Amino acid sequence: MCAITAGNRNLRPLVLEGGNQPGAKIIISGGGRCNFTNLDARPESFLSENPHFCKSALSRYTQHDFIDLVNRHGIAWHEKTLGQLFCDGSARQIVEMLLGECAAAGVRIETGTRITEVGHDGSHFRVSTDRGEVLGRSLVVATGGPSIPKMGATGFAYDIARQFGLRVVTPRPALVPLTLGGDDLALAAPLSGVSVEAVARLGPASFREKLLFTHRGLSGPAVLQISSYWRAGQAIDFDLAPDTDIAAFLKARKAERPRAEVKTVLAEVLPARLAQGLASDQPRPIGETGDKALTALAERINRWRPIPAGTEGFAKAEVTAGGVDTRDLSSRTLGAVKVPGLHFIGEAVDVTGWLGGYNFQWAWSSGHAAGEAV
Repeated sequence: MCAITAGNRNLRPLVLEGGNQPGAKIIISGGGRCNFTNLDARPESFLSENPHFCKSALSRYTQHDFIDLVNRHGIAWHEKTLGQLFCDGSARQIVEMLLGECAAAGVRIETGTRITEVGHDGSHFRVSTDRGEVLGRSLVVATGGPSIPKMGATGFAYDIARQFGLRVVTPRPALVPLTLGGDDLALAAPLSGVSVEAVARLGPASFREKLLFTHRGLSGPAVLQISSYWRAGQAIDFDLAPDTDIAAFLKARKAERPRAEVKTVLAEVLPARLAQGLASDQPRPIGETGDKALTALAERINRWRPIPAGTEGFAKAEVTAGGVDTRDLSSRTLGAVKVPGLHFIGEAVDVTGWLGGYNFQWAWSSGHAAGEAV
């Protein structure tokens, strides 16, 4: 996006791509259909130590601008849920669209390029590669963060930032499954594969989506969303039955069906395996189960508060939180304040979107902002 925007200004952009093909992360995204933006993309959907930083770029190249581009290329798309837009066909259509735009804008792309050194001689940036040296008045770093290392992701952007004196907010996995320990894992592990609609809350952040139990802990959209806000040692509130006051429900069923097993009653509002797991310590009929035990069970369902042991790490994280410190960048140009011509965009910057196309939109918006400025 940055190269396209710069090329359309009659500059001569060169993209140095480490992988053997451009857009590898685009191709695997959205189950191969690329969740390319979100209808509700707005600054409040992004995390950063400076929550205002993303406003300028997002306002100057919006989700509607990218949708217009997709439409011009005749790519069919649909809204899945919560404003998430996907290709009807393949994510490769988005890559082909961008490559077509690059070709029209006179952009050169060199794949399979290994960068060995980056320097600045006072007027030009010098990039040494295994194919020789490249000079340019502007250098844009769009190498992302270390999430999904099997795709070639590294912390290279942070090395360049530090080399030129920019600060880096400690990177951490975001949109990532959480691991559990102790009694919480003892509950979750046997339920591996069970999914339930849930509300996840941590501080002011709240997400209602699917929660998935795994053999190591928790995953699913609700968990991935809240994971971006989580810090070690914090408890997370989960409501596993957000449409039901379980205490009132159990009290009513105790009067109506006193001979029913607790797990059978719970299975009216929860997946059967989850109901069985939660009620495993309640073997007596509900009519013979004390109100105190039922209240405790209800609390465990409407306000389960596990303290995660950790995350599944960068290997399973969809994005990286943290990154190049926005205090050292211009929000208008994404350029380094003290190093004219040096820009950082996309996931490399301390701006992280929610799950659902937000991080792609930040890529398009920040790339466009830098492309206008270089």
